[in-house]
Amino acid sequence: MKAFIEYVVKALVDYPDQVDVREVDGERVVVFELRLNQTDIGKVIGKSGRTISAIRVLLTSAAAKNGKRAMLEIIEPEGRQRGPVGGTSEAAAP
Repeated sequence: MKAFIEYVVKALVDYPDQVDVREVDGERVVVFELRLNQTDIGKVIGKSGRTISAIRVLLTSAAAKNGKRAMLEIIEPEGRQRGPVGGTSEAAAP
């Protein structure tokens, strides 16, 4: 399943060498953590989340054959800046 995720994601992104998939095993659930270049996150998620949803459906089907559940999480790079939380900006003039 890990190889499947790597194969599909590397085909979608501009920086395939930065794709890293880690497998975290639980009793009945396997969590796959996907790390990739920040500029490629949108390509993997796709329009309205359709691409990542399709990957997750295929992953769920493959895991079900092995009697397990699988989850795929995209791990955002550390230090990534998001927009202002309160709707205000420090650059706004008083």
